[in-house]
Amino acid sequence: MDYELAIENAPDTVPGGTGVLLVHPSTGETDRIDTDFLKSDTDHLLVISTRTTAREVQQKLEYYDVDETKADILDTLSVERGYSRRPSDHVHYVSSPDDLAGIVDITREFLADNEGKRRVSLDSITEMAYYADEERAMEAVEEILDLLAEYDAVGLFHLSAEVHDEEAVTEFQALFDGVVTLSEDGTVYADF
Repeated sequence: MDYELAIENAPDTVPGGTGVLLVHPSTGETDRIDTDFLKSDTDHLLVISTRTTAREVQQKLEYYDVDETKADILDTLSVERGYSRRPSDHVHYVSSPDDLAGIVDITREFLADNEGKRRVSLDSITEMAYYADEERAMEAVEEILDLLAEYDAVGLFHLSAEVHDEEAVTEFQALFDGVVTLSEDGTVYADF
């Protein structure tokens, strides 16, 4: 199964099982790339957010005209920060961004429970590494990439380049089928 990519300077389509790493400056405006990826050619989508709450994710999806009826959201912040939570069939929670096993489990459940074209967005690996550590974050990313391959889904994973040393960025890049780099001036480079 092929998926439209809708990312500037990247291939028009990628096969199911493809993981794409979005490397961006910490001030980079990634919402446009993320939401274009999510709203293209998809039946179900999962947004794993380690940076913002479910409510903020819902506002972003609404603002960029992503069909929210197709969306599941995994909020990793609200429990730890003591925010009010409204669990529903489409909003899931884990205790904190370092509950990597919980993140992987909910991703697996989402992929197993939904059929058709499925997309996963993980924003961001950097926050997972901040709360856990780089090695554990890398292991969790590898597990999610394996799930994408198993279920013929695709994923977009965010990484803030300035926060990690060059060696770590290179190690993360090596895990992915494609790397999209967003420069400070908004130019998009893609390597597949």
